[in-house]
Parts: sequence; structure tokens; C-alpha cells
Amino acid sequence: MFENREKRTELSELGEFKLIDRLTKNVANRQKSTILGIGDDAAILNFDGKQVLLSTDLLIEGIHFDMSYMPLKHLGYKAVMVNISDIAAMNGTPTQIAVGLAVSNRYSVEALEEIYAGMLLACLKHNIDLVGGDTTSSTSGLMLSITVLGEAAPKDIVRRSTAKSGDLIVVSGDLGAAYTGLLLLEREKEVFAKDPSIQPELDSYPYVLERILRPEARVDMVMRFADMDLIPTSMIDISDGLASEIMHLCEESALGCQLYEDKIPIDPQTVTVAELFNIHPVTCALNGGEDYELLFTVSQNDFEKINGQGEFYIIGHMTETGSPKSLITTSGEAIPLTAQGWDGIKKDDKA
Repeated sequence: MFENREKRTELSELGEFKLIDRLTKNVANRQKSTILGIGDDAAILNFDGKQVLLSTDLLIEGIHFDMSYMPLKHLGYKAVMVNISDIAAMNGTPTQIAVGLAVSNRYSVEALEEIYAGMLLACLKHNIDLVGGDTTSSTSGLMLSITVLGEAAPKDIVRRSTAKSGDLIVVSGDLGAAYTGLLLLEREKEVFAKDPSIQPELDSYPYVLERILRPEARVDMVMRFADMDLIPTSMIDISDGLASEIMHLCEESALGCQLYEDKIPIDPQTVTVAELFNIHPVTCALNGGEDYELLFTVSQNDFEKINGQGEFYIIGHMTETGSPKSLITTSGEAIPLTAQGWDGIKKDDKA
């Protein structure tokens, strides 16, 4: 995996503390709320009366990512993005992260530096401070855990449980692309395993590959909402597929919903790849996951604020308590929604 590197420094050559020093030498604090970052037993933060948001995600090699096609720098970048997406889903601003890393001796110091380079690139993009963490050994590959902190004024925080019947259901971008990108990568992995001399056929699908390998958290939507004087009535990020996420909103808000098949935004490249695998594109959007767009509800009184805005797609509405959760097909048939996306506990799920 790392044979082409000019130099390989074994982890054992440095030890834990020198390794941490080397990996964090380029860390710079940018947030006013960061009083003290790396260098002591704990970071010191001051949020000046704002409420603090906290979330943690764990990424495990062989479960959440496959090193046969995941570039190390992309892995670091993605690890940060999937975490700060949770803060954006609360209508908050991410401010700091702490990184937990467990790694086997299959990885070199240079490999870990690549991962950190990706994480720091994501931090730089969203003005986030890396303020601490932990590094240890692993007997089973790479495990990467990131805890993210964020802030928001109490009046701006959006939960899953506060949607109202009649609210419009909106997404911040197209869906299903990440899943089709994963299908392509898995196909080429199988081809390579059978014949390593065959070059991968990926050049025609840059968008869907970027969506799976280098996703972007929609932190920009938080500022967009503020500029529009709009606070969603409920919100969640789409990590496990549209069907799974809308059902979370319905269950937490004790409501039903109707989604409309012809309103779900799907990129043309996603359609092309889905058809290549004989899968209906809407199936990719409903069940694929890892798009990290925001799924949110707004009052019908705010319709004019979002109508005609290119980044917002109205795909349905919430219905009364006790009503079904349905997809209305292009032929007008109501199909019950089922959550078939990613579940990190089920034994039959794969990366």
C-alpha cells in the first residue's frame, strides 16, 4: 500500500510522544474560543455564553473505509467532514476537533502524516482548531475517531424532534452520488483482484467518486440560513440514506410524511452509473447514504424564502401523527418507506 514512498519511518522509531509532536507540528489555532489547544492534559475552551454542541464518529478500516481505494489524505479529510456535518445538522458552527487514532505497524509515520494533512486541510477550510486527542497501537488495522465541538446561540439550534404537520421537506443538494461512486470502486477492486494488469475505468465519473472519497459537509448552509433569516423546524444530515433520515425526523417528531419521487434531486452522472448497475437511481438516493447533504423541514410560511433557490429542493411534506411514511411515485402510487441504508450494528452490513 505504501511501497512507492521514498522514505518509510516506522512508528516504533518515534514512540507515542514524538509521533504526536510530529503529526501536530503544523497545527495552528484560529478560534477565539480556543484558549489552549494541544500541549496539556486537556484543551481549554471558552464559548462566551453560547451553547456547546458535541458529536463523535468512529471510522474503522474494513467497515467504514477500504484502504485498497481510499487515499490517505482523502481519509483524513473525510473523517473531519463526516463529523462536522453533525454540527451543521444542528444549525451550529464547528469550532474544534479532537482526534483518536489507533494504528497497526502496517502504517508508517509518513502514512499518518498524510492522514493528518487531510484533516488539517478540512480544518483550514472551515476554520476549525485541532485541539487534542490520543494515539495508540492496534492489532487490526486503522481506527480513527473524531470528536467535534461546535457552538450556536440557543435560539438557532435545530433538533430532529420539532417538525410540524404540513412543514415542507427540503434537501440541500442532489442524492445518491456517493453510493454510485462506491459501486464503481467496488467493481474496479474486484476487476483488479482478478487481473492486476487491468487499469481502472474511472475517468468518466469524477463527480460520484469525489462524493464518496472526498465529501463536503454543508456547513455553508448554516450561514445561508442566517442570511435568509430562516431557521428550519427540524434537521438531520444524510449519512445513512434519505429514507432512513426522513424516518428519523418522523419518529422523533411523531409525524408521518410524503416524499415525491419526481422531486428528489439526482445528478445526471448518478443516473448514468446507477443504470450501469441496473439500479433505479431513486433507490440510490433513498438507501445509499454518505451524501452528507442536509435534510430539513421548514414552515409553509417560509416557502417564499426557499422557492427558486438553487441549493434547496422541496421534496415533500410532513403529515399528521399516525399517518404513513410514504413515497409517492411518478405514477401516483403511495409506497411505504423503509430504512434500508447503512446500519453500523447489523451483521450483514458491509463497507
